Amino acid sequence: MRQARADEYAEFAAARAGHLYRSACLLTAGDTHLAEDLVQETLGRLYVSWGRVSRVGNPAGYAQTVLARTFLAHQRRRSSTERATDVLPDRAHDGTGDTPLRLTLMEALSRLPAKDRAVVVLRYWEDRSIEETADAMHVSSAAVRTRCVRALGRLRGLLGEELGEYARP
Repeated sequence: MRQARADEYAEFAAARAGHLYRSACLLTAGDTHLAEDLVQETLGRLYVSWGRVSRVGNPAGYAQTVLARTFLAHQRRRSSTERATDVLPDRAHDGTGDTPLRLTLMEALSRLPAKDRAVVVLRYWEDRSIEETADAMHVSSAAVRTRCVRALGRLRGLLGEELGEYARP
């Protein structure tokens, strides 16, 4: 029985790790190392409680909620001596995608407070409802609505007129 659960968890983790990582990258505004740490911590927490989680109707949604809560907890306990840097590591450009736009959006996301960033990612990247976002963040629906309006307003201000369309709901 234990081996069957372990195999089920391993299959779930392999299938969801990429999506969790992409969400974590958005939450951390492009900090890939922190994103990897958050995904690892999320998967570790899921493993510990997999017997209960596997019986949940939507384990993928549960995993996303754990990721968001792990990110917010990390932001609360981050040492005051840590400083984010605006220097990006050198990377090869593969010619696909719109790298300047993506970097501009990631920079704008990085300037938002952690809770605002979490609201934007949960609502617009994860496509969660206001109630689901409120539940994931342990806040009221009204708080989510307020944060969405303020965060999108800040993004519009940071992105300017020409890119402000990306910050519209």
